[in-house]
Amino acid sequence: MLDLNQLDFDKGAGLITIVTQDARTGALLMVAHADREAMECTLATGEMHYRSRTRGLWHKGATSGNVQRVLSLSADCDGDAVLARVVSDGPACHTGQRSCFGDVALGAEALGVLDATIAARATSESSGTSYTRRLLDDRNLRLKKIGEEAAELVTACADGDVERAREEAADVIYHALVALRAVGGTFADVQMVLEKRRS
Repeated sequence: MLDLNQLDFDKGAGLITIVTQDARTGALLMVAHADREAMECTLATGEMHYRSRTRGLWHKGATSGNVQRVLSLSADCDGDAVLARVVSDGPACHTGQRSCFGDVALGAEALGVLDATIAARATSESSGTSYTRRLLDDRNLRLKKIGEEAAELVTACADGDVERAREEAADVIYHALVALRAVGGTFADVQMVLEKRRS
């Protein structure tokens, strides 16, 4: 996963910076520090460990239950910071907020959360009667709804009705993500395409 010898613990007096991100949604959850011992514990357990100035070695969620399961660890170019992509079992912040940065960090995650919800409905047997499940199971309904919602968005924009246009744009995005999931794609795939186009 990560070679600890890549990391420069000396630069930060034995500590590196950890930027923790929700792997499902992309939301920034928290920033903390880790030393070699904390990183060794993280690698050994698959759950995030940090080094706190007040608590010492700290297993995230050991007391709260809000553990962070590691999906990937990536060192930055200088080796003094690590991006930890995690699945969090609860809030990251001691205040009970999902993010230590409040709603600002979560605003961009709405599409990731929507995609994760669609993925859950795609695999859950208990979602058999949900609208999302019906769309996933019925190709013709899925395609029909994309056309209908796109036409409604065009009409709202032509009428200059910003409130209705917002609602219809949300409907188009939802139906497009369901259709994408049905053929094996994800929102992360779309993000990669957009990133390639940007660069």
